[in-house]
Formats: sequence, structure tokens, C-alpha cells
Amino acid sequence: MPEELYPNLFRIKIPLPESPLKYLNSYVIKGDGRNLIVDTGLNRKECKTAMMEGLAALGITLDTVDIFITHLHADHFGLLGELLTPTTKVYFNRPDSEIIENWQGFEPMIQYAAKNGFPEHLLRTALHQHPGFKYGTKWMPVLSIINDDDTLAIGDYTFTCIQTPGHTQGHTCLYNAKNRFLIAGDHILGTISPNIQCWMEDSDPLREYLESLDKVYDLPVDRVLPGHRRLFDNFRERIDELKHHHALRIQETLDILNRQSPLSAFDMASHMTWDIVADSWDDFPVAQKWFATGEAISHLRYLENKGKIRRYAETPVVTYGLLQAVSRTGSILFVS
Repeated sequence: MPEELYPNLFRIKIPLPESPLKYLNSYVIKGDGRNLIVDTGLNRKECKTAMMEGLAALGITLDTVDIFITHLHADHFGLLGELLTPTTKVYFNRPDSEIIENWQGFEPMIQYAAKNGFPEHLLRTALHQHPGFKYGTKWMPVLSIINDDDTLAIGDYTFTCIQTPGHTQGHTCLYNAKNRFLIAGDHILGTISPNIQCWMEDSDPLREYLESLDKVYDLPVDRVLPGHRRLFDNFRERIDELKHHHALRIQETLDILNRQSPLSAFDMASHMTWDIVADSWDDFPVAQKWFATGEAISHLRYLENKGKIRRYAETPVVTYGLLQAVSRTGSILFVS
């Protein structure tokens, strides 16, 4: 059932079956005549049932609803098509909408993963079970594009749209200055670190993510309303923890390359530490290997762009190693 967090602002927990995330926090703001849903859940029966039961408990019908989507991932976006009526306005960011407009299916990602060492046959099988493949929206409505620093008013609430790229290219949070809370989507989560993956050559999502953490750091925030799991109050402390997490990840990447290089991103991921119950990398579910490899690419890309590591090969698989310097005696010195 809906939980009232502030006057006329509610949370509906939308179940995410078979996901370690357990549920999505969908936020509903009641206004005068129009109401706003923030994020929807997957396009599956369990999610729609929870959403419709929650809205009914609030006395809200779909013909009075507009929808704000924080980012394009299926657990936030997928149910959208099932909630639309002819009067629905859908607020969404430009960078993520361009990815949807130019969508060519999963094939480019499969090819890019293979170029980074991921066994292609494993990935093709696994992607048929990917939530975005199985539970994405069936059709794309006309989107009302919101930009960084736009304002959105609903009922007694006025929100500032804050674009926070990293988790996706256009991820956008909603900040309410009067009540000092941030609807954070997957930008800042309370007990887990957002997945920062890289699946294209011309992006540096980890750099963008760290910059986005800095971007919101000085906001007066008393409470964070995240996309998953519990709400939390230790806003700046949590940002510091997330930055520290990635600092450790960056150092771990350098340490691994210092012991063994060159490595592909897939091989790098196999050496990194992960909070997954498995006896070895071989025992990881393929989907978790996919997430881990994407994270490995993002950290390697960040270090490459910082001039800390370099590519040793481009084909058939991209590999990375530490920069090399040659001493006066002719021996190779690895430097970071």
C-alpha cells in the first residue's frame, strides 16, 4: 500500500521479481487536477498490479496522471506504455531519449562486449533474459523533454530538474528546495553502489558520475528518496562513501594491472572483487559477468583518459596495461 512521505507525496513499492534490487520506489505526487508518477517498474504483471492497486488506494485514475522518468533502464521505464492515456504527459531527458531514438537493438552492445573479451556465445544467450529485452515498454510515446535546471510544478511541490549523467547519459533527479529532499533515481542509493557501465567507445561514464556526485554535493538535502531500497538522510556522507568506493576500485584496477597485464576488460572483471555469492568467476551468472565487465570497462576508460594506463591492442580484443617507461639500463619500469 502507498506510504505517505510528505503531504500528498507517496511511495509505492513496485516489486521486481528475480532481481536482487527487490523493488522499485515509485513516487506519486497528488496535485490539483493532475498527478505525477516518478518511475514505473518493469512491463510485467506484478509491477502493473502493484501500481494500479497503489493508485486506486490514493483515489487516482490514469487519466489524471503525468509521468516523470529518471532514466531509461527498464525497471524505471518499462511499465510506461501500460499507464499511458491520451492525456498523459511524459517527462524525460534528451540524452537518454536520443539513445532510444537511435536504438539498433542489442547487437552493437554484443559486438562491443566481444571486443572487450566477453565470450559472444554466452552473451547472446543471456541477453534474451535481460530485463530490458523481456520487460521493456511495448511502444514509445511522444516525450516532453526536460533539460538541466528546468522546473516542474505539481500540487504544492516545485522541483528543479538536475541532470546527473553516469548511471545513464541523461539520468535526471528532482530536487525540492522547500522541503529539502532529492528524488535521486539511481544516482545515489543508500546501501548499494549504482552500476556504472560503459558500452560505447566515445563515453566516460565514471568521470561523468563522479562529476555528477560533486554537482549535487552542496545541495541542502535532508532526505534522499532513491530509486531502490530504503530512504536515507546522510546525503553528503553517502556521496563521500560512493566516491571512496570508486577510489578503491580505481586503485584495485591499477594493482591488478601491476601484477598482470595486458588484460581485457572481461579478464579484468574476473580479478576484481564483487559482492556476489560464488566460489569463482566461472560460477558467476552470465548476467552478473555482464554487469561486472561493463563496470570494468568504465574504470579502465576513466584511467585511460586520465593518462594512467594505455591500450596494448585494439584487435581482435582490446587490452590494457600500465604505462611503461624505459630506464637508462634498458629495463622496463611500470608507472601509474
